[in-house]
Amino acid sequence: MDADRLSEVLDATYACLVRHGVRRTTMDDIASAMGVSRSAVYQYVRNKDDAFRKLAERLHAQALQRARQAAAQDAPDAHRIRGVLAAKHDLALQLIGDSPHTAELMDAKARLFAETCSTFTTELHALLTDLFTQAGTTDPARATEAADICLALVIGLETAPDSRRLLPRATDALITGLLQQNTRRPPAGRDDQGAELPDGAHPGAAAR
Repeated sequence: MDADRLSEVLDATYACLVRHGVRRTTMDDIASAMGVSRSAVYQYVRNKDDAFRKLAERLHAQALQRARQAAAQDAPDAHRIRGVLAAKHDLALQLIGDSPHTAELMDAKARLFAETCSTFTTELHALLTDLFTQAGTTDPARATEAADICLALVIGLETAPDSRRLLPRATDALITGLLQQNTRRPPAGRDDQGAELPDGAHPGAAAR
């Protein structure tokens, strides 16, 4: 398959999505946006649903690639985590900002896009969990929880007014707090939950 030609089909599909939305877009609309016949479009996608699925996959794959590049940087842990979160946030702002219709591509409950959205979120979660582990979160459950919290923050900010300005401040505060948990130690005479230990005991003794 000609990758450049498929890219043109998906570009045309996006242009139609901006104007009409998924439901109202037809294969004739996509063909017209490309300036070709409908039969020419069928050489690259099976039908309208296939075109929209491929479009969603392309956009999410591009965002995931940006997230992976951020995670692989030779940079402080907090900076890399922020980069992963920014990749998701930027995709959301693009789709929300281009048209009321384009946000449909992020609808995890939509029949066409549920699998793509779920895979994307799972991959981001894995990246974040790995980054928190590298940052010293030795408890796997805590690293997973930190990834959950970060993703929830970004999702919550996606539709907030002025979210582009708020994201760096919110993520800085959140990540700082999560990473500080890695270096905290219970005070002498207390266990990990802060409870007093018997005389002569010390944190972690019961676990050994």
